[in-house]
Amino acid sequence: MATPQAPAAHPRSLFKPATWHLRTRLIALAMALLIAICGAVGVASYASMDAFLTRQLDDQLNQAADRANDPGRPPMGGFNGRDPLDARGQSVGTVNARIVSGQVNSGGFLASDTTRAPLSTEDKEILLELPADGRPVDRTLSNGGYRLVAVQTNFGDVLVTGLPLAGKESTLASLVWTFVFVSLAGLLMIGLVGTVLIRRTMKPLEQLSEVATRVSQLPLDAGEVALAVRVPPSNSNPGTEVGSVGHALNLMLDNVANALQARQKSETKVRQFVADASHELRTPLTAIRGYTELMRMTEDFTPDGQKSLARVQSQSERMTALVEDLLLLARLDEGQPLKLSEVDLTQLVVESVSDEKVMAPAHTWRLELPDEPVLVNGDAAQLRQVLMNLLSNARKHTPAGTTVVTGVGTTSEGAAVVTVTDDGGGIPEEFVDHVFSRFARADAARKGAGDQAGASAAEGTSGLGLSIVQSIVEAHGGKVTVTSQPGRTQFAIQLPLMR
Repeated sequence: MATPQAPAAHPRSLFKPATWHLRTRLIALAMALLIAICGAVGVASYASMDAFLTRQLDDQLNQAADRANDPGRPPMGGFNGRDPLDARGQSVGTVNARIVSGQVNSGGFLASDTTRAPLSTEDKEILLELPADGRPVDRTLSNGGYRLVAVQTNFGDVLVTGLPLAGKESTLASLVWTFVFVSLAGLLMIGLVGTVLIRRTMKPLEQLSEVATRVSQLPLDAGEVALAVRVPPSNSNPGTEVGSVGHALNLMLDNVANALQARQKSETKVRQFVADASHELRTPLTAIRGYTELMRMTEDFTPDGQKSLARVQSQSERMTALVEDLLLLARLDEGQPLKLSEVDLTQLVVESVSDEKVMAPAHTWRLELPDEPVLVNGDAAQLRQVLMNLLSNARKHTPAGTTVVTGVGTTSEGAAVVTVTDDGGGIPEEFVDHVFSRFARADAARKGAGDQAGASAAEGTSGLGLSIVQSIVEAHGGKVTVTSQPGRTQFAIQLPLMR
């Protein structure tokens, strides 16, 4: 069974926060909160400063209006009174006007040289629409924005006084830009520092992920497994959230390690029993075969007796082959060393296919061989058994007339490849994943029609042939795969080339 692979990571998208790293989401959330706080503080500061400057401007406006509205002056600004448009005590840009009988009698904008710029027709219309209730209002005149107040005097005329809003707007603009620059600098600094701190804080979680990843890559499905991977004590302190996760992960790994040890002990006992039983069965099976042959040579039997005795001999031979297969699998499971030597796969394939031709002349046997020898470092006897098992598998499970092609080649990754391909009925899709399991049999799926079914049933299979193939190939550091569909079934073996 192949080592389980970690699931592929989903591609991260800028517009899908769910695909971001946790630290990225934390940083983004913190920055969003800081931006919201800075925005709220900015709006509150702007509103507070705007109200303060407006009150200040209103005080100045009221003082200017009081100076213009001198209760001791005669109507129309007689010579004994002070002219309401007198520029003394007024700032540059101040607008003054006197409205008599619904008409602007006089007025203008105070210039830097104490002269007055005249009001435009639009300015006069705006001033005439002002309510004479003494309440300051904002209006836009030809010189810009103004804070205006209209006051009715005791003599019946209306005096209008206005101060420019340019100073207030300039102050507010300076406040906005200052706040924006300070906020951006603060956000940038907080973002950099926060990124470093969050990365450092998330480091224990990354270590937990690394531990889980290493465990997921261990071959836990078979063999003796030393599950020594654990979360370090610094990240497994139950007093913290991350430590609680690390502690729980260590407890889970301890439980898995104990279960693996129990499984290994059980498998070891079963393998030892199979090896011992197979070894003990060899002696009585040899005796049965010997006495059967002796009886056939020395005793006279009726035709039915001869047939029964032949059946006993064939079944004893089949059981002997099964015992030998079980012993071989037991040795492979124990990891006994191979008898390594230089093996020419091309020559091995030619010899193996020649032997199969003698046993199944009704099949068509073809070879696809390279011009140069393909050398591997392996156990010649075991590799020969691999080829014989694959070829006999194709012979037993395909009807007469089937073409079996055996090929030898190499890959660009430096591996030797041996393929056995037939054009038989194929292997059922639901059985392909279990074809290398021990005692797995799908005879009906690989049988042909008519006499082929009878022949296959007569020969019988133990369900160990392909298991032996996989065990021998993996012991040589290679791998075996199968692909099957109706009309084409191929077994492919890859082995490291001789260096």
